[in-house]
Amino acid sequence: MKRGVSILGASGSVGESTLKILRQFPEEFRLISFSVHSNLQKAESIVKEFQPDVLCISSETADRTVLGNKIGNTKVLYGSESLEEIVSAPEIETVVTAVVGASGIRPTVAAIRADKKIGIANKETLVSCGPYIKGLLENSKSYLVPVDSEHNALFQLLENMKKDSLERIVLTASGGPFRKLPIEDLPKVTIEQALKHPTWNMGPKITIDSAGMINKGLEVIEAHFLFGFSYDKIGVVIHPQSVAHGLVETKDGASFVYASYPDMIFPVAHSLYFPKIVPKVLKAHPATSWGTLEFLEPDMGRYPGLALAYEAGRAGGTAPSIFNAANEVAVELFLQGKILFTEIPSLIRNVLEKIPNSFPEDLEGYEEADRKARELAFHFSKDKVVHLC
Repeated sequence: MKRGVSILGASGSVGESTLKILRQFPEEFRLISFSVHSNLQKAESIVKEFQPDVLCISSETADRTVLGNKIGNTKVLYGSESLEEIVSAPEIETVVTAVVGASGIRPTVAAIRADKKIGIANKETLVSCGPYIKGLLENSKSYLVPVDSEHNALFQLLENMKKDSLERIVLTASGGPFRKLPIEDLPKVTIEQALKHPTWNMGPKITIDSAGMINKGLEVIEAHFLFGFSYDKIGVVIHPQSVAHGLVETKDGASFVYASYPDMIFPVAHSLYFPKIVPKVLKAHPATSWGTLEFLEPDMGRYPGLALAYEAGRAGGTAPSIFNAANEVAVELFLQGKILFTEIPSLIRNVLEKIPNSFPEDLEGYEEADRKARELAFHFSKDKVVHLC
């Protein structure tokens, strides 16, 4: 029997990689459902190729007359609330959550409640409400297999290591396009420059996050909830070649490194097959082809957003949720040309300092912190109260 797959965010880079795996292994997997936000042409193309049972167009403003309510035998649903519906079908084994931002939280919760294996690529779910998600998982048959390349690398390293031998985990980062740019020139960078990531082809939001290493800060918080390490035991190194994706340091001073070609096909395939192994070579990348590998300490003066993420993570409660929400607003404002690149972390800090931290027991408490953070971030930007860190 083929394993059923649901993809949330099929038109993004992770979604595309997931579809690539489904094409390579048609005898193993079947696409049961998927979503796109507003790319109707892409949605129709996927339906014609894979003939899933259900498609969701998550945009609330999509023109519903273009695709109607059915394409052949595929049912078409609309609106973000439908994301929760499409992940719950009994034929689905794995849900790949590849949507960007806090919109991935509710459907991930629905997938947990439906006892699905979740290939989690939506880091905001754990960043925004990690304690709540962990509580849900403890009372469910569901489990998470990380799809981000760094977390998947650590997952694979850790699953075969003895816990009492572990000292620290380390996430790698490319350093973004401004790694060598003089710090005094950072306020002058353009949107186009910030969107030119040196290694990965990603959507605009994640690419901007990566340019300031805020994306790595979000990944640090996510790693805390995925693997249970304290923030003092989660490191970040700049590794421009993007060959090594994660390192585990042991108490005796040794390091174990996971390395692969920088292609999302590796972590996606692992998450779909887990707990079985991927049965064939996806893309050969022998050590002789790696070249020189560099590992550098990040300069927190250059990347203040990374330092802020550590602060929010250590504070716990709703602080990571506030951090994430303020960042989403700040990135959107930058992409609209309304604030400078260096004002992204400044805006986040202003919001973190103004909203009291809390420790809610329900999802609504975290969502309320998210709402307040977004509202305040827009207010600050409108009133020009953003100052450089």
